[in-house]
Amino acid sequence: MTQLTLDMPDEVFATMHKDPAEFTNELRVAAAVKWYELELISQGRAAEIAGLTRAEFITALGRYKVCPFQYTAEEVFAELADAD
Repeated sequence: MTQLTLDMPDEVFATMHKDPAEFTNELRVAAAVKWYELELISQGRAAEIAGLTRAEFITALGRYKVCPFQYTAEEVFAELADAD
């Protein structure tokens, strides 16, 4: 596993009301959620990046108000129609 080092102002932790370890975990989740929302990565890969199970990641999507589905209703209906 690759390890990254980020320089962060100390004030960030107080602003976010998190210690450095909590902040690091939240940063991983936030990045994974955003990349998933932008459809850059799959839900499974996002969960892996976030360090969560897939079920926990879906819960995190809800906290960030991101839909767990990457298909619109129209796309689902079109796919179902094509399957007939």
